[in-house]
Amino acid sequence: MLETMQILVLGLSYVGLGIGSVPGLRMNRATIALVGSAILIALGTVSLKAAWMAIDAATIIFLLSMMVINAYLAYAGFFKLALMRLLQLTRSPLGLLLLLTFGTGALSAVFLNDTLAIVSTPLTLQLTRSLKLNPVPYLLAIAGATNIGSLATISGNPQNILVGSYSGITYLAFLQALAPVAIIGLGLQIGLLWLLYPEVRSRQSCPWPELPRLRLNRPLLRKTIGVTSVLLVAFVVGLPLTESAFLAAAALLITRRIKPQRVLQEVDWSLLVLFSGLFILTYCVQSLQLLNYFANWVANPVGLIVVTTGLSNLISNVPTVLLLQSFIPPNATQSWLLLAASATLAGNLTLFGSVANLIMVEAVGAQGQSLSFGEHLRFGVPLTLMTLAVTYAWIGR
Repeated sequence: MLETMQILVLGLSYVGLGIGSVPGLRMNRATIALVGSAILIALGTVSLKAAWMAIDAATIIFLLSMMVINAYLAYAGFFKLALMRLLQLTRSPLGLLLLLTFGTGALSAVFLNDTLAIVSTPLTLQLTRSLKLNPVPYLLAIAGATNIGSLATISGNPQNILVGSYSGITYLAFLQALAPVAIIGLGLQIGLLWLLYPEVRSRQSCPWPELPRLRLNRPLLRKTIGVTSVLLVAFVVGLPLTESAFLAAAALLITRRIKPQRVLQEVDWSLLVLFSGLFILTYCVQSLQLLNYFANWVANPVGLIVVTTGLSNLISNVPTVLLLQSFIPPNATQSWLLLAASATLAGNLTLFGSVANLIMVEAVGAQGQSLSFGEHLRFGVPLTLMTLAVTYAWIGR
């Protein structure tokens, strides 16, 4: 009876995580994970001490550190500066598509993709309005590029951070393995949008648009770029990822130019709570041996891609990585790379497949525009299938 209740709580928790809310209640994924964990502790599935030990401190600190760094870069004006400099290079519909795809993809590879979705969406909407262009293909370009581009590095998205923490794969090795997949994927995305939206094929320049006024905190910008550059060098030469990111964040927090409250309020504390709750839920799933059915599937490259893609669209990519990591040995580099790639690329399948997509949709709605589920689906399904095929051809064989 007790085990049945424990399994029921876990099942309901993951259903809630997949939906993103609980009907009739004001709960998001973070509170669902936290409440589910609390009930499972009360039911004796795991002790409070064991639950605390189940939380991977390295992952939480790395994610927190990258959020602090992103917050300083945003306050300094770095992201808007980078995007506006890119947009000044061309005014043709096709050129704009190329720049948004590769520019957003490249920035997402270095910084958390959610940040790029927040910054680039309103800027793209304003630009397409000024140029009198259909915003939909360019919004889809952002949605796809933030996911595909983030695949290239460990620091690109939360699920990659998890894979890096569990597998021990170095930043440079991860980059060398998955950057080619990301670059090919961005190229496939451009080709798909070129086919679906004939209006983006034009290479004729539009009238010069009215770009938003750019406000920069130049001293802070110089400092953040300097610290971030040193951090990237530390990643590439193989210094410990978490310690390097933590030290970089600490260096930025020593400042006279911006109040700490402004930076800390930009940290996504809900995401950190979500991660902590998911670590506990995953520990409970493992202790009850509920996923043994997937063991044989995960042992095969095709099976791992299929299971990861399916689960990522049911319960989201971060919970999927946490659930499947127990079946992958620490030294199985190929499987870890396939897990990271599949969980990330699966985010393009539907409009609700990744947090970056949801951020983009919410930002579009706030600007009085809309992007329908069906509009995204006809773009997302072929893009996901093609990029997963590339992943298998590059890594799985």
